[in-house]
Amino acid sequence: MALTQPSDPVAAVTHPDPYPYYAGLVVERPFDRDAGLGLWVAAGAAAVTAVLTSELARVRPTAEPVPRALVGSPAGEIFRQLVRMNDGAAHLRLKPGVSAKVAMLDPGRIAEQAGAWARHLADDRLADFAFRLPTYTIAALVGVPADALAPTAVWVGDFVGCLAPTATPEQIERGKAAAGELTRLFCTLLRRDELDATVANTIGYLSQAYEATAGLIGNTLVALGRHPELRARLAAETPLLRAVVREVVRHDPPVQNTRRFIAGDGVVAGQALREGETVLVVLAAANRDAAVNSNPDRFDPQRRERQAYTFGVGAHACPGEMLATMIAEAGIVALLAAGVEPERLVERVTYRPSANTRVPLFGPVGEAS
Repeated sequence: MALTQPSDPVAAVTHPDPYPYYAGLVVERPFDRDAGLGLWVAAGAAAVTAVLTSELARVRPTAEPVPRALVGSPAGEIFRQLVRMNDGAAHLRLKPGVSAKVAMLDPGRIAEQAGAWARHLADDRLADFAFRLPTYTIAALVGVPADALAPTAVWVGDFVGCLAPTATPEQIERGKAAAGELTRLFCTLLRRDELDATVANTIGYLSQAYEATAGLIGNTLVALGRHPELRARLAAETPLLRAVVREVVRHDPPVQNTRRFIAGDGVVAGQALREGETVLVVLAAANRDAAVNSNPDRFDPQRRERQAYTFGVGAHACPGEMLATMIAEAGIVALLAAGVEPERLVERVTYRPSANTRVPLFGPVGEAS
């Protein structure tokens, strides 16, 4: 029986197959206003690029730089100093340092830490493994001692949970408490007397990777389950896994959309926008735009000149793509070695509730990922 299409681009994030719907948006409504959601939707590659590179489009509403529920709390103070949540002078001041620190991470050390922790965690439930692995790996890379990794992972999960627009009062309070613990931990590790931009953005490495890398691990398992011929080749063709993960980044990305807030009246991608309006930037749709990726619906690990918008473009492009993909690769290697069978996992797949991240839940044969 044919699937009913998603009702809107937000519902699409957790739909079993949102991609035919996205393809329709790219062709018919590449940049249009969704009356039901009350916001603009950029879906075509050209529109997504235009919005993400426009000086009018900001990462936070001008009147609310920090979510109201977090103001005055440790979570709010971390949020306020995150480079990815700032524009203008603050962003220009902070971004080079954050990018440089990521670039300084040695690929060999990333692979070593990710592989070691993946093997250590491989017997965990998939529900835990996919979220713990990026946290353990990045925390270890920035100096968190091994005996503090487990509570750090819990605190990061709680902190991320309080940032969601749909967070309950209980989740918000738990996230505030977790932010306080993370602040104390990293102030000690980084020898700071109080929270500053360095501490906040070190915590930001962990929080930004938490759901996105978990989704990348899960979506790679889905891809292998749906393409068993690739699974069969992995043992003999070790480099193939890296190509598979990078195609998953494009074809079934963990981060499906992001938002931008219009800071003044102006024209973006040919549309007249007004101050205070919001644009939902559908990265997953742009990845499937035939104008930038030929035969976009085909899953092709050997694709040449791949264009993926998942990690963004422009000033706010995420510098952590290499880190995320290497952690995901290590996770998949460890899970396959532990006997996980992707073909069985995909017998039943649903998705974790979210407005922007696509993280599979496997069951009853498997478990949540």
